[in-house]
Amino acid sequence: MAKGQNLTRHQQGIVKRYYENRDTLMAQKLGEIVTELYLATSEKKAASLWARADKALRNTDVKKERIDALVASRDVEALARLVNELTGQ
Repeated sequence: MAKGQNLTRHQQGIVKRYYENRDTLMAQKLGEIVTELYLATSEKKAASLWARADKALRNTDVKKERIDALVASRDVEALARLVNELTGQ
């Protein structure tokens, strides 16, 4: 956002609700990534999906060390278990 630019009350509400629901949004995004990883047919596509997963995980409360280890291992099942933790299932 440009320096000195103010948000309208409506825009402020949208931003506030986004951050209130960010964990839910990231868990949903990660769930979609897990599905796509299981169906990925090429290493290039899988690498792109793991990069997206890494970025989404950094927007959660998961510790950095755990994220780094998970992404380095490229274990789809471990990622799926983590998504279940995040959704409370």
